[in-house]
Amino acid sequence: MNKNEDINQPTEEQLAEEQQLKTEGAETDETTLEAQVEEQPVDELTSLKNELNDIKDKHLRLVAEFDNFRKRTLKERIELIQTSNQELMAAVLPVIDDFERAAKSMEALTELAPVKEGMDLIHQKLKNILIQKGLKPLDSLGQPFNADLHESIANIPAPSEDQKNLVLDEVERGYMLGEKVIRFAKVVVGG
Repeated sequence: MNKNEDINQPTEEQLAEEQQLKTEGAETDETTLEAQVEEQPVDELTSLKNELNDIKDKHLRLVAEFDNFRKRTLKERIELIQTSNQELMAAVLPVIDDFERAAKSMEALTELAPVKEGMDLIHQKLKNILIQKGLKPLDSLGQPFNADLHESIANIPAPSEDQKNLVLDEVERGYMLGEKVIRFAKVVVGG
C-alpha cells in the first residue's frame, strides 16, 4: 500500500469510532424525537382529559342549579296556592262579623224592617268586596243565549217572536273572575 493512501484512508479504528458516533447520534436523535412524539400526545391527552373534567363539572353544577330552581319554584307555587285566597278571606271577615252581629240583634228585635235594612247593607258590602276582587256577575235576562256564558236548563216557547233564543229567566246567576267564567248562569231560554 501506498503511504499517501494510508493518510487519506481512515483506519479501521477511526471508521469504528465514526460509526459509533453516528449510531450514538442517531440514537440520541431518535430518542429525542420519540420523546417529543410521545410527550405531544400525552400532553394533548392530558389537556383533553382536563377539558372533559371541566365540562363534566360545569354540567353537574348546571344540573344541580336547575334542580334547585325547580324545587324552589315548586315550593313557591305550593305556598302561592295555599295563600292565594288569604287576601279575599281577610276582606270577607268583616262581612261575617256583620252577619254575626245581625243574628244576635235579631233575637231581641220584634220589628223586621231594621233587620231587612241591615241584611241589605251586609249583602251590598259583600258584593262590593267581591267586585273589588275581580268578581263580576253576568247579566243574562233578556240577552241572547250564549253557550260560553249560559247553561240552558229549560227551553220554553217564546211569548213573542222577538224573544226567541233569548234568556227569559235566570235560575242561578253566573259569575266571571277577570275574563274567565267561574260559574255559568243557569237560564231558561225562549224557543
